[in-house]
Amino acid sequence: MTIENISCNKSFGGWHKQYRHQSQALNCEMRFAIYLPPEAANKPVPVLYWLSGLTCTDENFMQKAGAQRIAAQLGIAIVAPDTSPRGDDVADAPDKAYDLGLGAGFYLNATRAPWNRHYKMYDYIVHELPALIEANFPVTDQRAISGHSMGGHGALVIGLTNPHRYSSISAFSPISNPSNAPWGMKAFTEYLGENREHWRQYDACELLKLAISEVPILVDQGDADSFLEAQLMPQTLNDIAKAKGYPLDLRMQAGYDHSYYFIASFIEEHLKFHSLYFK
Repeated sequence: MTIENISCNKSFGGWHKQYRHQSQALNCEMRFAIYLPPEAANKPVPVLYWLSGLTCTDENFMQKAGAQRIAAQLGIAIVAPDTSPRGDDVADAPDKAYDLGLGAGFYLNATRAPWNRHYKMYDYIVHELPALIEANFPVTDQRAISGHSMGGHGALVIGLTNPHRYSSISAFSPISNPSNAPWGMKAFTEYLGENREHWRQYDACELLKLAISEVPILVDQGDADSFLEAQLMPQTLNDIAKAKGYPLDLRMQAGYDHSYYFIASFIEEHLKFHSLYFK
């Protein structure tokens, strides 16, 4: 598959690069960013896939999180895809709402028209993008996954559903129980239909109840997050993990909100967490 480089910047001895390519899974042109640490010049390195939240692109995390310094030290590549399919013919919310359509792919495979023509973000993240990365860059097949908010939801769901593909999972402020959160209920109804049984495969709480393989999970949540009670509900996820004896560490961080200031404050600890589980 052909990829086109559209930017390149040296950072902490490594390289931040942006690419675009035609996605078969999403039936449109897509863009992603990759950070390659200095170590990648000499040997393949493991990869952390970062999934961003509502309204974001590949740029938010790479520009705001401050992850490159520690990724360079640890020898970890970071891949940041866009959050939805894009293009003039890609369906969007009729009212241009921020929580549906463009910028709001929710990392699932839509089954309802008009969304099912392009919105196959689950297939893109799990299959197409890693194959593209591993064919074109000096990386190994060792993968971890992380994300924020909607992307935290995506990281949990994808990691729990594919324990053989990821060595560890982490999330900042994830939508932990989307079947019972306004953001999730709106998106799931539009993308998947009204049958709530079809939602379970994309709800981290439901997946954790059924989990057999144990992929270690780290979740950071600010207690001053304005979305905490209505949208995120990490305590529900934590209660299920405790009941199962599942290795999930939920850390409530005093005074922190939903912003990238929060992510930048703890991203080093997340990268070090993932480095522990790379072979």
